[in-house]
Amino acid sequence: MLSDGLEYKKHMQQNLSPSSAWQAFKQHKRGLRALRLLAVLFALALLAPLWSNDKPLWVHYQGSYYFPMVKSYNETVFGGDFDTPADYLDPLVRRNITADGNNAVYPPNPYAANTLNDFDTAPDPAPPSAQHWLGTDDRGRDVLARLVYGFRDSLLFALALTAVTTAIGVLAGAVQGYFGGKVDLVMQRFLEIWGGLPELYLLIILSSFFNPGLLVLLVILALFGWMGLSDYVRAEFLKNRQADYVLAAKSMGVGNRTIMWRHILPNSLTPVLAFLPFRISGAVLALTSLDFLGLGVPAAQASLGELLAQGKDNLDAWWIGLSAVCALTIMLLLLVMIGEGLRQAFDVRARS
Repeated sequence: MLSDGLEYKKHMQQNLSPSSAWQAFKQHKRGLRALRLLAVLFALALLAPLWSNDKPLWVHYQGSYYFPMVKSYNETVFGGDFDTPADYLDPLVRRNITADGNNAVYPPNPYAANTLNDFDTAPDPAPPSAQHWLGTDDRGRDVLARLVYGFRDSLLFALALTAVTTAIGVLAGAVQGYFGGKVDLVMQRFLEIWGGLPELYLLIILSSFFNPGLLVLLVILALFGWMGLSDYVRAEFLKNRQADYVLAAKSMGVGNRTIMWRHILPNSLTPVLAFLPFRISGAVLALTSLDFLGLGVPAAQASLGELLAQGKDNLDAWWIGLSAVCALTIMLLLLVMIGEGLRQAFDVRARS
């Protein structure tokens, strides 16, 4: 029985190697396509300052090169009248840096998330046009720019929150399930008390003490977001700690840490990965909901929830709400399809 247990342990470790898991994920065509598409969209969002910005990438003016994205220049440097930071959407400044042998390279979408173009003549919110591909919001800001920067921040926040809560949940569940007894009893009572706290009320109270921001929201949501996952990990560890390969490892003198993380955890990843896309989606929806209610990031910061709130307040400006809804739908669909592929790739029982 000992040799059988050791052989089974070796078999499980081989099945869960990164290379074999990646090969299994590649067999899930829909998940692989979704991963590639989401990676492209995420890369474009991360590179947004290079293609959606109100400053030129570089300026060649009177024989000298300037890089406005790196350094701020006053208007007088480019022949303007005021000793204030240059507004590169100003027709006078734009004419000075693009005429008489001068040259400036503007991004494809010459607007940042909070750019207010004082030289636009259309009333706000303005519908989609050649100047604003997805129109403007009720303050005259470019919807495409705010959508891209909001998409970037939402996905970064969701990935960070999921990583933190997953790490805490796996650690807490593993300790409970592996050691059991009094350790499990004490932690279960703690979870019951901690889970009974009103999360939304605490969020409102803490938001009154701290300036709202992504980091503050990350800490607050991480304090409560790990408990659900810990229960599933605990159940898997309670079941797997009596497996033959665990008993065999204990008889050989293998330490508890090695048994937990190298032998039991790989065979307990199925519930973790099964809920992973839903946890990422839930983090995106949590941030969007808080921003929609005005409890999230400051109104000046681009967010999908703020766009949804503007769409609700400006029903005639259909392009505002529709853009945010489409971005959220695409993101959540891609995450779910990726999750399906991950679950199939790491499900040892399905691959053995």
